[in-house]
Amino acid sequence: MNGAPPFAELVAATNYSFLRGASHPAEMVARAHALGMTGLGIADRNTVAGVVRAHVAWREVGGLAGGFRLAVGARLAFADGTPDVIAYPATRHGWGRLTRLLTLGNRRTEKGDCRLTLPDLLDHAEDLLLIATGREQALLDRLAEVRPGAVWLATAMLRAGADARRLAGAQALSAATGVPLLATNDALYARPEARPLHDILTSIREGTTIAGAGRRLLANAERHLKAPAEMSRLFRSCPEAICATTDFLSRIDFTLDDLKYEYPHESVPAGWEPQGWLEHLVQEGGRARFPQGLPETYRAVLNEEFKLIRKCNYAYYFLTVHDIVRHARSLDPPILCQGRGSAANSLVCYFLDITPIDPVREKLLFSRFLSEARDEPPDIDVDFEHERREEIMQYIYARHGRERAGIAATVIHYRPRSALREVGKALGLSEDVTARLASTIWGHWGDDVPEARVAEAGLDMANPAIARLKALVDQLLTFPRHLSQHVGGFVLTEGRLDELVPIHNAAMPDRTFIEWDKADIEALRLMKVDVLALGMLTCIRKSFDLLRRHGLGDHDLQNVPLEDEEQEKVYRMLQRGDSIGTFQVESRAQIAMLPRLKPRELYDLVIQVAIVRPGPIQGGMVHPYLRRRNGEEDVAFPSPAPPHDRNELHEVLGKTLGVPLFQEQAMKLAITAAGFSPTEADGLRRAMATFRNRGTVAPYRDRMVGGMTARGYERDFAERCFEQIKGFGEYGFPESHAQAFAWLAYVSSWLKCRHPAVFTCALLNSQPMGFYAPAQLVRDAQEHGVEVRAVDVNASHGDCTLEGPDGSPLALRLGFARIDGFRENWAREIVEARRGGAFASAEDLVRRAGLPSLALRKLADADAFGSLAQSRRDALWEVRRTPPTQLPLFASADAPELGREVGPRLPAMPLSEEVVADYQTARLSLKGHPMQFLRESLAREGVLACADANAAPDGRKVRVAGVVLTRQRPGKGNAVFITIEDETGIVNALLWSRDLERQRRAVMIARLMLIEGEIQKSKEGVVHLMATRVIDRTAMLGGLADQPQVIPQTSRGDEIRHPQRPRTHGHPRNVRILPRSRDFH
Repeated sequence: MNGAPPFAELVAATNYSFLRGASHPAEMVARAHALGMTGLGIADRNTVAGVVRAHVAWREVGGLAGGFRLAVGARLAFADGTPDVIAYPATRHGWGRLTRLLTLGNRRTEKGDCRLTLPDLLDHAEDLLLIATGREQALLDRLAEVRPGAVWLATAMLRAGADARRLAGAQALSAATGVPLLATNDALYARPEARPLHDILTSIREGTTIAGAGRRLLANAERHLKAPAEMSRLFRSCPEAICATTDFLSRIDFTLDDLKYEYPHESVPAGWEPQGWLEHLVQEGGRARFPQGLPETYRAVLNEEFKLIRKCNYAYYFLTVHDIVRHARSLDPPILCQGRGSAANSLVCYFLDITPIDPVREKLLFSRFLSEARDEPPDIDVDFEHERREEIMQYIYARHGRERAGIAATVIHYRPRSALREVGKALGLSEDVTARLASTIWGHWGDDVPEARVAEAGLDMANPAIARLKALVDQLLTFPRHLSQHVGGFVLTEGRLDELVPIHNAAMPDRTFIEWDKADIEALRLMKVDVLALGMLTCIRKSFDLLRRHGLGDHDLQNVPLEDEEQEKVYRMLQRGDSIGTFQVESRAQIAMLPRLKPRELYDLVIQVAIVRPGPIQGGMVHPYLRRRNGEEDVAFPSPAPPHDRNELHEVLGKTLGVPLFQEQAMKLAITAAGFSPTEADGLRRAMATFRNRGTVAPYRDRMVGGMTARGYERDFAERCFEQIKGFGEYGFPESHAQAFAWLAYVSSWLKCRHPAVFTCALLNSQPMGFYAPAQLVRDAQEHGVEVRAVDVNASHGDCTLEGPDGSPLALRLGFARIDGFRENWAREIVEARRGGAFASAEDLVRRAGLPSLALRKLADADAFGSLAQSRRDALWEVRRTPPTQLPLFASADAPELGREVGPRLPAMPLSEEVVADYQTARLSLKGHPMQFLRESLAREGVLACADANAAPDGRKVRVAGVVLTRQRPGKGNAVFITIEDETGIVNALLWSRDLERQRRAVMIARLMLIEGEIQKSKEGVVHLMATRVIDRTAMLGGLADQPQVIPQTSRGDEIRHPQRPRTHGHPRNVRILPRSRDFH
């Protein structure tokens, strides 16, 4: 600028240097471009995790065509004391050498670290351009020896007081070694205003405070991107260092666009090509489903899909997914799995038995899954049993090799709570201040900390320390904190994956993951296979196993009974809103919707799964659909003007009564009624998917409304359709996804309806999963007539089991796994020892099972000695006097070690203490509910039981109290849904956001909640409590355990004492009387 020589900053870090850089990659690129630089080099510390984001930002400013270049590399930090070296690949081969070098350092260490030495770099230096930061001639000589003509010496003018002297020294070293100087500002952030945030990051990284960081903080704010004119002025005595930056850039002939991805070549039988083998497998699947021959409609769809797969060369991808699914089902026992998402729109996936939905019969849109116009790789999601998914992941590693397979990364970002705690600690604020502020945050997400939260915590924004905390937290939010692994997205390659992207060790054993996340993979058009875990598949498989074990039928996912009588019983149950524990229809919003929608067939469940989502709700689709379904509103299909087909919308919206509920319908509506091309419709789909973040659906308004009115539709109808479609930006389901989930919803509902003991047993054995805690699942089973039996040393196994003679109703026996902290091997030892007969005493248990004292105490605490006629207190006394092992003298004589003695007369535990102890040890109780012991006290305050509140007439003002089961604040957060429970049942309360702020703390933290409000009953009998006031009554729970009041010991004014809490009843579990609620945000 202003005639300054061209300059490129080639030593720039981003916040993907993790607690070292203080600007996002896109910020650095945009700022460098705005300053008029020739280019920018992004080199984060021992990682390339942020370069794809920089690459995307570079594309947005015009890329090479815009006259601005981007170099991507890494700043190599060494474990052997070698000064940092910045490495940039000059070619695609050089990129592979850099990523293999980083992989080498990553795989040597635990997750999150990279251990490199100088010899490692020298071994991988081919096609790398190197910038040395140290002033050691020996280092420069070694680098120049390995990479002659490809080494530079970085020099910076950071206004540190000795810049001129340091520059002169660098010039002398350059002359002595022949290594050219390269000017840099060693940038750590885009603008100088980011310096305070960088100081905070440094303090967090060093584990200290700003006040204690000392010289670990930079002396000034000079480490920002500077304009070419300013850099030229700083280096006016060494202009060749400025010129070297553009010379360096000219040597780089590589961008991330050069990464040519090749999907793994799945093995196919001799004589077959991949496409031919895929078509053969698909046609075999088609013949299995249509033995009499494939109908012409199916043949036409199949040919169209084959044509696109062949053209895009995706055969290998489909063969990979087919192989993974085939392997899962070939194991003994097989692993339940099924594909979902947009892949269910594909007939190829259906005939390969990857997905369970017939897309032709259901009229699903293949272009929702794969489109030539979209020109992006397919994405197939397959769910596996969550307990056995690891077997599939290890199969993929074994089949493809660690060097060709890796899990995608997930970037863990700073969120309000973590940012408040870490920034507050760095500023030197006390933990009580940061903890109180963090406790006001609802959920884990957010891009700022509103001032209202600060005031709610009792803090004052006029206090400079608090204002500084908030300002720095707001800047830090969304910064990357570290890398983790994706839930199951695998990237597979034909060549070496570690020559495409660095690979890390995961925290979990035997897992490795790459440095790029889902967004990076999509930006570079890499294909991934999603191997996902679904708890309900585990539960269903365990249910089928129990049914077979107890002679109740041999079922799998494909042969669950669908006879009219069976279906009628299942749907009657669902119409009552009786769906706790089932898949996808168990949330309180789904339970409230079920009596209104009244499902009668499987497609009704498809709609049920999809309709209770932010998209349809925000789009105003729910009430019109329900009114039409219940006959309160005519089902109308507006028609276009002639010569267009007057019934064209029947095909698009017929199944949903004229209301668009699915993304595919939005696309079909745009094509049919507005004249969109398939490419435009897919653009609308993509806009819907990103609307929440970018608002990109708005530009389609004129195109859609104009297209519909031009065809003769009323403008009001066209605008209403667009507003409904826009709602999908708040998350709406594709129909294919809902179809796949609806079948699992039916299967789980059938199990709950026909075999409640089996289903609950399987649910408990599949924890953690689902919406409800074990206590609620057990209570629901009891309400369905299931006898639930307590954990017992002479009856229980590790998991829950079923008991009962043939032909009689099965009882559910709780397993040792229900006891907090009880180890699996202890349970196995008990069961194995019990083969020799029932235990006669605690000493007998110790002698035969060899349990340690800790295991015995946990059993006694959990009241698991009932079959030995010992109460909880008696058992605790017995196990405390039982030696952990038997002495040899008694063992050889097979005699008891303890003599007979009369036990102490211990007072019986009050029932309230028994219930509390149950919750403390097993998180549930079969003896009672904590609320029953507070009922008398609450009744004196006019507080109703939950059952009485639900029975109250519509419009009645009530007060009701209960323990909090769930809290939800979905969508835009306009309301909070709260479910509380007492000994008589549950109450579902709704609190509008306008009433939330004045009682936010009580809503968020109460474990026992008193709610005041008005009963609202729908005509279907759905009851809600419209809350106006929420009171935290958690303190009442403390009285249940009969704990003594803690009175601090006082002292004279001239002495110092350190009083401690009395040790009586001081077991750590006493801090928890009830398990925490399950909150969803």
